[in-house]
Amino acid sequence: MAELRVVLAEDHYLVREGTRRLLEASGEIGVVAAVGTADELLDAARRLRPDVVVTDIRMPGSADLVRAGMEGIDAAHRIRSASRDIGVVVLSQFADALFALDLFRDGTEGRAYLLKDRVGDIDELLGAIRSVAVGGSVIDPKVVEGLLARRGVRDSPPPAELTPRELDVLREMAHGLSNGGIARTLHLSISAIEKHVNSIFMKLALENSPDTHRRVAAVIAYLGPR
Repeated sequence: MAELRVVLAEDHYLVREGTRRLLEASGEIGVVAAVGTADELLDAARRLRPDVVVTDIRMPGSADLVRAGMEGIDAAHRIRSASRDIGVVVLSQFADALFALDLFRDGTEGRAYLLKDRVGDIDELLGAIRSVAVGGSVIDPKVVEGLLARRGVRDSPPPAELTPRELDVLREMAHGLSNGGIARTLHLSISAIEKHVNSIFMKLALENSPDTHRRVAAVIAYLGPR
């Protein structure tokens, strides 16, 4: 596997250097720049054209980037708008789903939202980096749990357009399970799960587009604000 080129943005020096060393020690990542402000991040992304940007959600930045403590998300949007080849991983201390939904507001491709404690789980962080590098999407499991709790999914009636079984499948998709994992959990065949998943995509009007990771989009469409 070719080494992935990463720009790392974190305003706390010790956290930034510790994360850089963890990533480089994996043998999969080359950190081509480690910066401390949102403006430096945008400049490094423009000049160096990395495969992936890993950024803290809150960083110092110029006035036009400072928005309710979401400089990292704003920078991520600008980077993705300028270059669709650069994946972005936003690290956040906030499990509030609204922050994650803000990151995914313009699409899901090449974006990941992880809580900062995932930095200690290098395999999970590396998995998110690898995923966004090829256009995938990742939402932290704790954020998904927050979405489920906030929407009262387990207790509220299913939306009219989804059957009870499709709702079961969507719940498991929200937990990040593959079709095989959902099949084992619900004691159904993989082919049955595939039919339910395709039906969910159709009912939620999620087209098979390179701009959209439909499993993440389905979770956001159902669990996000209405």
